[in-house]
Amino acid sequence: MKKIIAFTVCFILASFVNAQKKKVYKEHTLLWKISGNGLSNPSYLFGTIHMLCASDAFLSTNLKEAIKNVDEVYFELDMDNLSEMLDGISNMKMKNDSTFIDLMSASDYQKVKNYFEEHNAFIPFSILESFKPFFAASTMTQKDLPCDEIISMEEMVMKQCLADGKKIMGMETLIDQLEVFDKIPYVLQAKLMIQYIDSLVLGKTNTKEFEELMQAYKSQDLTKFEALSKDIELGLADFTDLILYDRNKKWVEKLKALLPKKSMVIAVGAGHLPGENGLIELLKKEGFKLTPVENRKKTKEL
Repeated sequence: MKKIIAFTVCFILASFVNAQKKKVYKEHTLLWKISGNGLSNPSYLFGTIHMLCASDAFLSTNLKEAIKNVDEVYFELDMDNLSEMLDGISNMKMKNDSTFIDLMSASDYQKVKNYFEEHNAFIPFSILESFKPFFAASTMTQKDLPCDEIISMEEMVMKQCLADGKKIMGMETLIDQLEVFDKIPYVLQAKLMIQYIDSLVLGKTNTKEFEELMQAYKSQDLTKFEALSKDIELGLADFTDLILYDRNKKWVEKLKALLPKKSMVIAVGAGHLPGENGLIELLKKEGFKLTPVENRKKTKEL
């Protein structure tokens, strides 16, 4: 269940940069030190990705040291909170008892049903068809990766947290995150899900663009990552504020209250970091100093 939730945001990741003024980051890193503004101890911001070939995933020495030395670690969600996850399950379903058949033609419904059943979705279609389409579609996202073993960076960070005995918290709740999908018309979600299935069937899934996006993440090039995301258009430009910017602003308000009280690693999707409305620039505007930290397999110590 935790892995399903992690993939959900990845499905809509590509829509986040359409309206942003481009910001260039000379340093290639996903790890940033937060200091200044009266902080007695530094905190760290780290950009994750919700699916990655296991062979490409690693935690740098500096990131491990950051996790070891802070008080707490914050993810987008507290994925270690089983009670919160269970509370959010009812919000995975569409409101008003809607199902896929209410959102599409009979022929499209049969196409979607066949695809999920033929490709062994790990949730039975009889249950899945009442879920918000984006959530349902997120169970298919990992098929774009050229490997058998897939992991999320959140999983790796969480394992390190557990090894170091660090408390895990969330920037928002699962209900907060799932309610975003109620504000995007279900019919539009269904339309995009059908388009995605059609592209999978025809083998036209923007493979080149997707591979370039993944390479930008692996090379930790936030400028390129931001720019490439424009090329994987999901038809959600009108909802960029809702999906990304509004959440960033809420998180910064929360961090303004938390950072003076304790040190932390904030590990959130890499799409939340760059741009004028990204966390790096928003935190700078609040008076914090954001310093890039080397984040390679073999790195100089902090």
